[in-house]
Amino acid sequence: MNILQAIVLGAVEGVTEFLPVSSTGHLTIVEKLLGLQVDDPAVTGFTAVIQIGAIAAVLIYFAKDIWMMTRGVCSGLVSAQGRQTFEYRFGMSILVGAIPICIVGILGKDLITGPLRSLWWVAGALIVWSGVMVFSEMVGPQQRGERDVTITDGLIIGLAQCLALIPGVSRSGATISVGLLRDLDRVTATRMSFFLGIPALVGAGIFELKDALGGEAVGVPALLVGTVVSFVVAYASIAWLLRFVAHNSLSWFAGYRVIVGVLLAIVLAANLLPAT
Repeated sequence: MNILQAIVLGAVEGVTEFLPVSSTGHLTIVEKLLGLQVDDPAVTGFTAVIQIGAIAAVLIYFAKDIWMMTRGVCSGLVSAQGRQTFEYRFGMSILVGAIPICIVGILGKDLITGPLRSLWWVAGALIVWSGVMVFSEMVGPQQRGERDVTITDGLIIGLAQCLALIPGVSRSGATISVGLLRDLDRVTATRMSFFLGIPALVGAGIFELKDALGGEAVGVPALLVGTVVSFVVAYASIAWLLRFVAHNSLSWFAGYRVIVGVLLAIVLAANLLPAT
């Protein structure tokens, strides 16, 4: 992987990580178009590690919120009064919600980095999950705000986050959709998606770091450049997404996903691009 390829992939990660369009799916497509071996452990590791750049953007953008949640959880662990606060409940919902994907990610590593890296999975997941996104917009009342979030919400949305291990589903698409089905408003569901991504993506990045550095396909310079570019682009996309979802339906993203999925399936069926 050369520096230009790392810049392109870092930009793709930064733009798509928090949009409900599947960053892993888009990275897999672009990696293939750039001539990279998508099921190479080093390339798979690179895809996971540069997500840390996007998460660093979340940590900085939401630093005040994260500090309040951390303080609330620590207070709640030592006092009954602390457990009555919004900060404790919301913080615990994030901690509990992060557990499922950590377990599933470790147990399913070989499947995730192997067969699921096929572009056929990406095409199918892009199309199928679009229907779930539209359905969630249609039936979700969206009457509950951030202060109504419970630990049960965190666990259920965290379980949904596991589906994002399938390239093409989208971590944010899965978490926001299920958040809407849990009657959360769109902005609350989106903010939960950001926070749930912190432990999940940092853990994945650290776990895959050895693979990214272990082969000859990537290298340290490309890894550093990709991560930095991901951070810069992701920081800019966070504010835009929060403004967009406050006034617009997820159906806009669903339409885009279907178009990309169908085009990808046509290209694969015509043997214009290998699936792996």
